[in-house]
Amino acid sequence: MPSARDRLEVILSRLAARAGDERVFTRLYQEAARAAADAADARGKAGVSLGPLDGTIVSIKDLFDVAGEPTTAGSLMLANAAPAGRDAVIVRRLRQAGAVILGKTNMTEFAFTAIGDNLHYGIPGNAADASLIPGGSSSGAGVAVGEGTSEVSIGSDTGGSVRIPASLNGVVGFKPTARRVPRDGAFPLSRTLDSIGPLARSVAQCAAADEVMAGGEPALLVPASLAGLRIGIPRGVLFEEAEGEVATAFDLCLRKVELADARVADLSIDDLLADMRAATRRGTIAAMEGAEVHADWLATGASVPVDPHVSGPLSRALAVPASAYIRTIRRRTELAAAMDKRLASIDVLALPTTPIVAPSIAAMAGDEALRERTEGLLLRNTQIANQFDLCAISLPMPGTARPVGLMLVARNGHDHHLFQIAAGIEALLGRP
Repeated sequence: MPSARDRLEVILSRLAARAGDERVFTRLYQEAARAAADAADARGKAGVSLGPLDGTIVSIKDLFDVAGEPTTAGSLMLANAAPAGRDAVIVRRLRQAGAVILGKTNMTEFAFTAIGDNLHYGIPGNAADASLIPGGSSSGAGVAVGEGTSEVSIGSDTGGSVRIPASLNGVVGFKPTARRVPRDGAFPLSRTLDSIGPLARSVAQCAAADEVMAGGEPALLVPASLAGLRIGIPRGVLFEEAEGEVATAFDLCLRKVELADARVADLSIDDLLADMRAATRRGTIAAMEGAEVHADWLATGASVPVDPHVSGPLSRALAVPASAYIRTIRRRTELAAAMDKRLASIDVLALPTTPIVAPSIAAMAGDEALRERTEGLLLRNTQIANQFDLCAISLPMPGTARPVGLMLVARNGHDHHLFQIAAGIEALLGRP
């Protein structure tokens, strides 16, 4: 395998060639990355390793603090904010594990919306086809791994913001149990729903990054045997309006898993989904808690332009009374417990990460109704893991013209078991 420095220089050359139109990264740490790569290579020559991430080229979403610079979270409003006094916890842990942090990746403003566009820093073209949307909110993270300018990217996931870009860009994306990875030094959207997760080319890379960020001990990932594995298929609402290509690819994956002697059966959760929709009718948890984060400028008016797809929903959520929010949170706790009980009979749920493949950027820009429908479909399946406090992973499904993901969802705290199952299914399906 080429040295960390050689792999880094290949990436830096690619980025230099498009420096005049860079939309995937918002900041690069070229010299610091070179020094970190050289240190990793020196350790390797001496037979010393800091773990499986040592020398890995990593990018981080533009909402994680890096000491000495403002954290902009994709917004002009924070461009002149006070510099961060220290690295975010996950950034510090990645550095200590020998990761070569290359730069910060683009994102949707304040991590809101799922299309992946940013009025201020541009929209990263999808890694498979630059004319297509990347998915958000961790848009640059998904594209960076998909195009090979990062080996691992770190994003945040509040309603699918890691798994949606993973699905649309043909990579692996993991959303941990929400409080497994510390969020200190990460700009918040929803303190209830936010989680921090990796995107990478393989399940093993995601598992290694997750373990580092969670403060665990590195361990070899052993794929689970699929024989006897209990897989629930939540047919119903979550399969409606699925594009033919997505449905066909999903059915093919299921057949392969069944041939490996997994036990596959339908498991309805539509009643719980309906109850959650009723609980969040006045406002989504992400919007209500995001409105609290941004309450000051929402009340007085923004001093710089803010994407109306962000400011509009947040402004409306600001008007929701506190009593409605408290009731929503209380009901969510009850429904999460009910979902945990429902999933006790299986190892994982399996469903398409997104029911659609990536549409074109041009179509989104010219049709507001299509954009709203598309965003709803992109978030529909992924958000259940956040709403019901679960862990989930998206794997690329083979055999599609445009990338799309297979999502596996497991109970709260079953992250390690989910990684083992995902590694087993990845080995069966192969990597695109």
